[in-house]
Amino acid sequence: MEKLVSLVLPAFNETGNISVIVDKINRVFEGLAYKHEIIIVDDGSSDDTLKAIKIQSEVFSHVYFLEFSRNFGHQLAVKAGMDYARGNCIISMDCDLQHPPELIPELLKKWEEGYDVVYTIRAECKTLSKQKRKSSRLFYRTLNWLSGIGLEPGTADFRLMDRQVVDVFKRFSESEPFLRGLIKWVGFKQYGLNYDPAQRFSGDSKYTVKKMMRLALQGVTSFSIKPLYTAVYLGFCFSILSILYIPYVLYAVYFGREVSGWASIIMTIVFFGGLQLIILGIIGIYIGKMFLQNKKRPNYIVRTTNLKPSRIDTVEF
Repeated sequence: MEKLVSLVLPAFNETGNISVIVDKINRVFEGLAYKHEIIIVDDGSSDDTLKAIKIQSEVFSHVYFLEFSRNFGHQLAVKAGMDYARGNCIISMDCDLQHPPELIPELLKKWEEGYDVVYTIRAECKTLSKQKRKSSRLFYRTLNWLSGIGLEPGTADFRLMDRQVVDVFKRFSESEPFLRGLIKWVGFKQYGLNYDPAQRFSGDSKYTVKKMMRLALQGVTSFSIKPLYTAVYLGFCFSILSILYIPYVLYAVYFGREVSGWASIIMTIVFFGGLQLIILGIIGIYIGKMFLQNKKRPNYIVRTTNLKPSRIDTVEF
């Protein structure tokens, strides 16, 4: 009996890429002994992405779509696709063709060798802007230092997961899942596969520096309370430093000398005021995550889909 491979593709304003990625995936599977289904999640696109997906679903019976009621974000779009996928293994990849479909046979080969998770590590693209490369390196350094999850630089959301691993993921109900970190956290037998990213076929990258920083904060606060400990350590260090300043003040008062340094005092006040706001912001992020999680709202809302009702009923939100 042929094994079924589910491919999950999150899409946000990817009109020009839909037909191309579907065609390339189909061509790859022509030479493989697997059945496959393609689930494309429209993450609240404002262009004709959904229309392009529906056209492909009418042409190919193995192409399905999930339309979100609004934009819920890339990570939840991938999670939704995994919730609905029914394959023996699930491959998640982006629609922009930077995740080359030609690598799928290698992913499946490692899966057949017994690996439960086959993730990919992107080689640094020399054509990327200097700012983009710097932000990417900073992202992984910050994340690994604060969270301790040990992600390799360049780890992508292009991965294969065995059905057993996906069933574990379906039980997660985090409002802001960080899938790359969760993959490391769940364990199982994993293998990292290096690849050279292809050029984006059309459209612009959705990951700005601001979104990268937000993703880093989500990852850190999802897996570690180290930032809170760091805030405590900073408090102790600066308290000790301030105590060292007391002898100088007493000396100046005793000998009737003016304590100079108005500018430095103002600078110090501003510095510590900013530091306190940062620490309060960190605490606020943790409290906010608990607030959102305790509301128990659905993580995403599917507006329309062409999946059969019997299949939808099996999904747990």
